[in-house]
Amino acid sequence: MTAHGSAAEDSTFVRTYTLTRGRTRPRHLLGLDTVLDAGPGRPGPGQAEECAEILALCREHRRSVTELAARLGRPVTAVKILISDLLDADALVVPVTAYVASDAHARPSAQLLAALSAGLKRKWPDAIAYPQAG
Repeated sequence: MTAHGSAAEDSTFVRTYTLTRGRTRPRHLLGLDTVLDAGPGRPGPGQAEECAEILALCREHRRSVTELAARLGRPVTAVKILISDLLDADALVVPVTAYVASDAHARPSAQLLAALSAGLKRKWPDAIAYPQAG
């Protein structure tokens, strides 16, 4: 082993860097337990082959971010970036029913509210912003 790691470790790092096109953060707020389903859209041209794998897995049935990362054998952050790309293309969706509680008085999760907010901002980017409650 060299002082900087093995060649295999170096190639894995470079592959992950190119997979995400150098990005280090996803555009969407995604938890490890965020559930995803295949959507009506299609991935854009030039997307990584892992995007096709993610879509194939989500077409079988709903999958969590953690499960997708494990099945792909990729770091969670890299998979979140790819998922963000697929969410932007409407190829993946976060099903609202995954977060509906059986208790009618339950409050929506912060994750659901953040996903809803992100979707509304994406759909209507020029809408009036309301001040945050603080």
